[in-house]
Amino acid sequence: MPAYITDIAAFLPNAPVSNDEMEGVLGLVDQVPSRTRRIILRNNRIKSRYYAIDAATGETTHTNAQLTAEAVRGLHPWPDFSPEAIECLCCGTSTPDQLLPGHGPMVHGELKGKPCEIMSAAGVCTSGMISMKYAWMSVASGQSRNAVATGSELVSTFIRASLCGSVDPQRADQIEERPTIAFEADFLRWMLSDGAGAAFITDQPSDTGPSLRIDWIDILSFAHDMEPCMYAGADKLEDGTLRGWREQPSLAKAAKDRTFLVKQDVKLLNQEVLTASVERTLPILIEKHGLDPDSVDWFLPHYSSDYFRTGLHDHMVNIGFDIPFERWFTNLTVKGNTGSASIYIMLEELLHSGSLKRGDKLLCFIPESGRFSICYMQLTVV
Repeated sequence: MPAYITDIAAFLPNAPVSNDEMEGVLGLVDQVPSRTRRIILRNNRIKSRYYAIDAATGETTHTNAQLTAEAVRGLHPWPDFSPEAIECLCCGTSTPDQLLPGHGPMVHGELKGKPCEIMSAAGVCTSGMISMKYAWMSVASGQSRNAVATGSELVSTFIRASLCGSVDPQRADQIEERPTIAFEADFLRWMLSDGAGAAFITDQPSDTGPSLRIDWIDILSFAHDMEPCMYAGADKLEDGTLRGWREQPSLAKAAKDRTFLVKQDVKLLNQEVLTASVERTLPILIEKHGLDPDSVDWFLPHYSSDYFRTGLHDHMVNIGFDIPFERWFTNLTVKGNTGSASIYIMLEELLHSGSLKRGDKLLCFIPESGRFSICYMQLTVV
């Protein structure tokens, strides 16, 4: 059966934080201003973002579950909608508030409402799309009449100065010539931010505004031949495997080794992310769905930094899948890189912009470098 997104909501905590305000909110590492912040921001071209941090006190203002619940409360698929109407709640995140319980029941607990099916999706950026796919399949299979899917991140709890070590001066000197160094643990604080999004999915399109029919969602993992690239709570060993924090001799040793921080294997990221995203994935979808770039009216790419924009386009051109930049839509520069929430936050802005026409086709692209999982989703405006 068909399933439709009839509303999307986003929640971005507190006031937007400009580039010059970032260190005032996150704090100074070793009480010294960053040498690399301006270089990294010049490459990622993010001008503002949001943090669940009180700028005056440095205290956290929202948990991840609270961010997500606020996004769900922002949904209005009909005038008197409330969370009590939700039959299936699917929640994806990279940054849950705790190891256990899962993120889904914590969001349900914030929402109150009534008993409903819940699902928690873990991972990195595609965790929000795993929750979207579960919600879509639940409605399309007739298991539920409606479902809410969410993606959310509370990454500021990883990137406050109190949890970050000092920057190696030698690596700081290299960042002009090697911009991808910005994805290492010390530099990710200038790349990531907080936010949440929610989508309401049901078996009938809206009577009052545009809806997005979900045509298909494909998520492909290349973990069968790719080693981990982005990780937290683990250390990467020489052979490419991960040693989890529980394998450390003590929690103190894990903390000293910065095992809990979010890190990326920059060399592997630079070598593989665009190839996995385009050459390894798109030909499969072109054959499976008859995908044609000329039929794509809007391309919504989630990339973590504008640094990848031209490279992504060039890789697509190289396989004959050219979508001109005038058909691309992103709000990275003003909403920030919010990981699994980013595609929801992009779709929310576009859906409510008045720019969509009946019959428009949207192609959404969501990669994650955790162990290289790539998601594409096609939507049609009805």
